[in-house]
Amino acid sequence: MNAQTVPAKTHDTPELFPVRDTWVGAMVPKRWAKRAVTRNAIKRQIYTVSDDFLPRYPQAAWVVRLRRDFSRKEFLSASSQALKQVVRSEVTALLQAGVPSA
Repeated sequence: MNAQTVPAKTHDTPELFPVRDTWVGAMVPKRWAKRAVTRNAIKRQIYTVSDDFLPRYPQAAWVVRLRRDFSRKEFLSASSQALKQVVRSEVTALLQAGVPSA
């Protein structure tokens, strides 16, 4: 088999993020929240809190990845106020600490 070098396209290549805006993604690993309903609830809280911080961040794609265990023993329900408050406070602290200086 012959190997061929294919030149990189310099035109007609779609951009990864064609819209110039600030994007937020959320990652909640299974090992931190076993149930999908809990992971989804955490992601909703991340998106809700990050909406307040988006104007402070430059246009880019940002990923929030929490590193805390949200066990079912501590948070019995995915819709509990305790879970929402803990996630909101952690995300708020993370985003306040990471706000780029002007």
